[in-house]
Amino acid sequence: EGSSTWVAVFEAPWISRFGISFYLAADGLSILLLMLTAFLGVVAIGAAWDEVQERPGFFYFNLLWTLAGVVGVFTALDLFLFFFFWEVMLIPMYLIIAIWGHENKNYAAMKFFIFTQVTGMMMLVSILVLAYFHYLQLGSLSFNYHDLLNVSLTGEMGMWVMLGFFISFSTKLPSMPFHSWLPDAHSQVPTAGSVILAGVLLKTGAYGLIRFAVPLFPEASMAFAPVAMTLAAVSILYCAKVAFAQDDIKRLIAYTSVSHMGFVVLGLLATTETGLSGAVLQMFSHGIIAGLLFAVVGRMVYARTHTRDLKELQWMNLRAQLPFASTLFLLAGLASIGLPGFSGFVAELHVLAGAWQSFAWLSLVAGLGIILGVAYTMRAMLTVFWPSALVTDSGRAPILEPITLQEKWGACLLVVATLSVGLYPKWMLDWITPCLQSPMLKPLTEGMAPM
Repeated sequence: EGSSTWVAVFEAPWISRFGISFYLAADGLSILLLMLTAFLGVVAIGAAWDEVQERPGFFYFNLLWTLAGVVGVFTALDLFLFFFFWEVMLIPMYLIIAIWGHENKNYAAMKFFIFTQVTGMMMLVSILVLAYFHYLQLGSLSFNYHDLLNVSLTGEMGMWVMLGFFISFSTKLPSMPFHSWLPDAHSQVPTAGSVILAGVLLKTGAYGLIRFAVPLFPEASMAFAPVAMTLAAVSILYCAKVAFAQDDIKRLIAYTSVSHMGFVVLGLLATTETGLSGAVLQMFSHGIIAGLLFAVVGRMVYARTHTRDLKELQWMNLRAQLPFASTLFLLAGLASIGLPGFSGFVAELHVLAGAWQSFAWLSLVAGLGIILGVAYTMRAMLTVFWPSALVTDSGRAPILEPITLQEKWGACLLVVATLSVGLYPKWMLDWITPCLQSPMLKPLTEGMAPM
């Protein structure tokens, strides 16, 4: 069962009649994502401390409920239990958007709910079909991950069942054409919700692809890989272009998330160990950098200016009034575009090197996306914090409260985290490499013919 790859295992009967157990386990990949979840959870709580004034107790209940669901997703090895936790983490996030969101919160919450629930039902159907074929082929009903690895689903049936998983996970990443819910959600949700949404929830989609979609359906996944990687490259390029046209700074960052998560799909389906390592590094890196960007834009800037419009923010004289926020946004922006020394550089370098071995032309497309990333990041930085003409009329620029110590410590921890991987990536590579060499992940590392 590959138990040697797991550092912690807990299993107990749950619904024995249908072969469902409460089966939790963690390997290096799970533990890395659990640490990211815990870290960003603390940052999110700090971000909400003064921002959420309406029913704060119920807000923190939903926030912790979401985090509990994420922990379950990263550790569940019974597919029915995995789906249970998948749904558990979505309901409270819907409530966070619908109750504590901004002016268009109902539309954003409903769109989030429809996208995630419809595709979630597709995954449930695929799980049930997979369990049914286990019953037909092996004579017993089971939802155990290791048992379902023995199911042989090939041809057209295997492709359709795999697509149920792939579409659900791609919607959560998100990847084109299932991405449109994310900018609406980010523009409405409070800062704490954005930190968890971008930093943690998006990673559950990538984790699902690595843990379940490819190992359970290696033949179908490899047949579909060129299509998926092409969609990832299009996501990188298209969303970078759309981000450049945004005037709402939170929507801009949301589109950068779609673009950056495209690197995850590109790396994990490149079927090289370098590409897969880069995909995991990008999951961690994007979680930290996106959390930092939303902490600066939402908690430090929007909470004081009450606007997300770049054209309005350029007249706020933010560089003079909020020098700490301007410095942090500069660091976060440099990390986002993959400047050497930050985690984004190491992650994207691994992804591009890995993808080059299988799909060289897609690496070139993704590289063009990085160039566009520099353009929209510089536009945002120069417009908001370094406008061409600083405000000299003190009556036009409102007086803003200085950044508090509580806001500073959380953001500084995020900067340290991205620098720790960017300056010395060996510690993380040594951590994740053993689990990425697991026999269960062999389809992701054994390679394919170059194109």
